[in-house]
Amino acid sequence: MIGYLARRLATGAFVFVAVTALCFLLLYVRGGEAIARSLLGSQSDAGPEFVAAKAEALGLNRPIPEQYVDWFIGVITGDLGRSFVSNVEVTAIMATRIPITLSLVAVSLLLTVILSVALGVGAATRGGLVDRVLQLLAVAVRAIPGYWLALVLVLVFALGLRLFPATGYVPITTSFGGWLASIFLPSIAIAIGNVASVGTQLRGAMLDVLRQDYVRTLRSRGISERAIVFRHALRNAAAPAFTVLSLEVIGTLGGAVIVERIFALPGLGNLALTSGVLGDIPVVLGVVVFMVVVVVVVNVLVDIINGLLTPKARVG
Repeated sequence: MIGYLARRLATGAFVFVAVTALCFLLLYVRGGEAIARSLLGSQSDAGPEFVAAKAEALGLNRPIPEQYVDWFIGVITGDLGRSFVSNVEVTAIMATRIPITLSLVAVSLLLTVILSVALGVGAATRGGLVDRVLQLLAVAVRAIPGYWLALVLVLVFALGLRLFPATGYVPITTSFGGWLASIFLPSIAIAIGNVASVGTQLRGAMLDVLRQDYVRTLRSRGISERAIVFRHALRNAAAPAFTVLSLEVIGTLGGAVIVERIFALPGLGNLALTSGVLGDIPVVLGVVVFMVVVVVVVNVLVDIINGLLTPKARVG
């Protein structure tokens, strides 16, 4: 198991270096003077000398590999640099945004797991209405854009029924009820798409497991159907669903950009979009670092869980 974990961690480290290097190259490939000129905007005194001075002040006149090495060493030591726009440390800017995005991701994933298990297991064992609902959800999610669904949730439950706030965020330290109300609709908007994928995968895996010989043997011994489903079949069927769930984390982080914009949540997605428009590259890279770390950690955890659930995965 230790060797299995070491291989996964090494793969995660390689992915982190590769993704950050590619993003750094794409953001800085325009050259220092072009970046400095875009930051200066339409200032009347932004002549060639002024642009060159701005590029030198920000360290943009150095070779890109040298800039990347310095930036990467800073990342390892916890220094993500300073904002090109506000000159505030990127870590300080992100510190107020991370709890909001983590709340959105955590609640949406929790809803995904609960609803996926309920619908996937119900569809596999009972069929009927539950199975039709899951299949309809899977088709509808592929046909309906996520942003449209988020807008419908706002119109119906926030503006129409007034059950939840339409926009804004309440910190959990201020009010747990206010925090849950502000994060619930955005989490539902993200979770619905995840449930369609994870629930469908779990349903198929459960159907395959329930047809196995050992399940018939358990039934012949008089073990209750509930114990067979939740103690034996669900464990063996969970590995493929966990793999799909890890992929959905990437979609959840990507969907957070749109959802945070619609619900006016001051999270990392909103920050990345605003910083990208302003050309604030260090902030954008800071968000990239955080998201890559989350994706790598989640994938490693899912691999470990799969290894515990199915020992054959460790051998593979």
